[in-house]
Amino acid sequence: MTKSDGENPQKTDIKVSLIGGHRLAGATLHERTVTASLIGGADIDLTDIDIPDGTELRITKLSLIGGVSLKVRRDVRVEVHGLRLGGVKDDGPSEPGGPTVRIDAWGLLGGVSVSRA
Repeated sequence: MTKSDGENPQKTDIKVSLIGGHRLAGATLHERTVTASLIGGADIDLTDIDIPDGTELRITKLSLIGGVSLKVRRDVRVEVHGLRLGGVKDDGPSEPGGPTVRIDAWGLLGGVSVSRA
């Protein structure tokens, strides 16, 4: 994860495609990422980065059809928000504290699946 510096505190990565999803790796992401596609999901792997405790990494997924597949470490809390006709599958930690990844998933079809390494 690339932290924004004081000169550019609102840095947001934006990934856009009409058809086809996005594959995102944690080392190249900033604190905020937006991925948008008409048809296609987002495959996000955050297992190779160290998210500091108390930090919130925010990912917004916009699509008509397509879900989110997120892979994180066991100690990372995941919050899922948004509106979609798919469920959320996550058996992660429920205790407060630690790093947080917030997924805002907006779309017609597609769920959010969280796996832990």
